[in-house]
Formats: sequence, C-alpha cells, structure tokens
Amino acid sequence: MPNWLLPENIADVLPSEARKIEELRRVILDNFRLYGYELVMPPMLEYLESLLTVAGHDMDLRMFKLVDQLSGRTMGVRADMTTQVARIDAHLLNRASVTRLCYAGSVLHTRPSGLHATREPLQIGAEIYGHAGLEADAEIQELALASLALAGFSHVRLDLSHVGVLRALIANDVKAQKNEAQLYVLLRAKDMSGLQALTADYDRTVRAALLALPDLYGDIKVIARAREILPQLPQITAALDELESLVNLAGDASVTIDLADLSGYQYESGAMFSLYVPGLPNAVARGGRYDHVGEAFGRARPATGFSMDLRELARLLPGAERKRSIRAPWGREPALRAKIIELRKAGEVVIQNLPGHDNDQEEFDCDRAMVLENGNWILKKLG
Repeated sequence: MPNWLLPENIADVLPSEARKIEELRRVILDNFRLYGYELVMPPMLEYLESLLTVAGHDMDLRMFKLVDQLSGRTMGVRADMTTQVARIDAHLLNRASVTRLCYAGSVLHTRPSGLHATREPLQIGAEIYGHAGLEADAEIQELALASLALAGFSHVRLDLSHVGVLRALIANDVKAQKNEAQLYVLLRAKDMSGLQALTADYDRTVRAALLALPDLYGDIKVIARAREILPQLPQITAALDELESLVNLAGDASVTIDLADLSGYQYESGAMFSLYVPGLPNAVARGGRYDHVGEAFGRARPATGFSMDLRELARLLPGAERKRSIRAPWGREPALRAKIIELRKAGEVVIQNLPGHDNDQEEFDCDRAMVLENGNWILKKLG
C-alpha cells in the first residue's frame, strides 16, 4: 500500500475547497456573534464517560476509542461536540443566567453517515442554555436558517417533529415503555407491518395512536389532523402548540411536519428540526431541545441548539472565484519592500516570484504586476 494512501472516507481538502470552507466558517461564526454567542473550543479527546453521557445513544458505535498512556483510562475521539459544550456550560462556566455558546471544529466518525460522506466532518453549531421556553427554540431555528442563507441557499426545507408526542403516548402503557427503542426504530422507518406486530397487545388507544403517527406527515395541516386523531393529552397538546408556533416562525422556508421522524430521539427532549437544501438527500443541519444532557455533569439545564457539517455544505456551493492579485519580483530593496507592505496593508494579495520560478497558483489570478519605471515601483495591468 502506498504510504500516501488515506483511509476510506478520509480526504485532504485542497486550496480552493479549503478557502470555501474557511470563508463559510468565518461568516457563520461572525453571525453567531451578532446574536450574542460566545465561541468555545472543546478538546479533541476526552475520557469516554464524559463523551457518552446519553444512555442508549448510537454515539458509542460512531466513536473511535483509545487508551490514555498517562492514566490508563479509555478515551474517545469526539464524534459530536454538543455534549462537550453542555459540559462546559454545566461544569466550567456554571452561570445562573442564559448562556449562548458556539463552536466549530473537526469530529471523527468510525463509519460515514452516508454513501459519499466524510468520516471527518467539520462541525459548526450554536447552543442556548438556561431557558426552557419556546423563545430559545425559535432563536435557534432562526439562526440555523440564517446560516444557510449566508451560505447562499435560498430554497430551504424545514422538517419539524417533537419527541413529546411519542413519550406522552407510551407514558401509561408499560409494554410500550419496554419497547421504546424498537418503537423508535420502526416509526423512523415507517415500518407499518413491524409496528402492527409489536403493538398487537398494547392498550387499544395507544396502539391506534402509534399506528397513526407514520401517516401524520405533510404541511401545517398535519397539526390539525393530529389534534383530531391523537389522544387529548396535555403533553401532546403542548407539543403540537409548539410545532405550530415554530411553523409560523419559519419565514420563507418550506415546512414539513413529520411526527414519526424521530432522528435523535434518545438525545432530544422536545421540538426537533432538520434542514434540507437542493442537491443533497441528507439533512445539512439538525437541531432541537435536549434538556437532560447536563444531568451527567451535575447540573441539568434547559438546552437547545443545532449543528451542521461545513465540509458537506461547502461541497454544494460553486467554486470560489480566484482572488485578483499582484505579481512582484523578488528583492529586498527598501523601496520595493515598502511598496509591497503598503499594498498588503491595503488588503491586496502580493505574490513575489522566487528566483528561477514562476507562480502556479490555483487560488490567485495575477492580473497586475509591479514594475520599476523611472526609479518608482508602479502597478501595471497584465494582458
């Protein structure tokens, strides 16, 4: 095997693509800051117990593990940054007030999430801690949609769901509670035959509602249908009210409600959303409420947030335009150096040709050159 061959679904990012990703990262983080979000940088490695705070979550399968040679304890390479940021809020910052945090960094997955997905996503996201009301969910949804707008996506589909519906349905049925994990899988796959077999001996009202969930899919009219079909439980009414409010706050996005779409069910605790754009079958961003994650760090706090993969997002964007730049000869003459410094301070890209070489740049278009005329360095346009 050649020593330069990379593992499957691991790839270098070359100049033009890297610039797209970095410019996207900067503009999104700058927008987070305008909303009052503070940037944090969690470590790449942590003890495994800290990273696996949600029982039954599939994070265990997605995470690379290794033994720490200093302590002898098992460590994990982060596969998601959300729990790390929750730890920072609960254990390190420990503020009583509402806290807004954001982050951007690489995560590593043992397996790719899709056919052409990378195993090293560049995750960027934002989280709000300390407010249990719908206002926080609305802000996170707005911020996620604004991030895609900044990336240049004008046609966005917002998919909404709510874990409170399923949890309210199974709360009074012991058999359903024992089968919660199986119900989650079957509902997400909309496996009606599997659902019918699993729920055969459930309470009749609970069974009828569970079998109705896969068909509760569509536009905002789904909420009215759900109010008619599902049991009149306070938790279900509250969940549908929240979804209706979030639909009305979705702006120009095309909205779909899917009460059986329970992606992240074991992780989330309330309203959930996924964002889709043309050209990609998978969600480019996911978010929702996860009030219980902080319990593992000794401080349960209301929490909601979203994240997305910048590498996947940048792949959908057109190639970055080449940057207009200036070609300059190599030299240490004071007048030449002064002119180059002046141009760079003004924001110009000045590339000095090293002796005996021409520039072969993928990112830069040298449309001007510095030439010496009558003792002065001036700029001349190149043909």
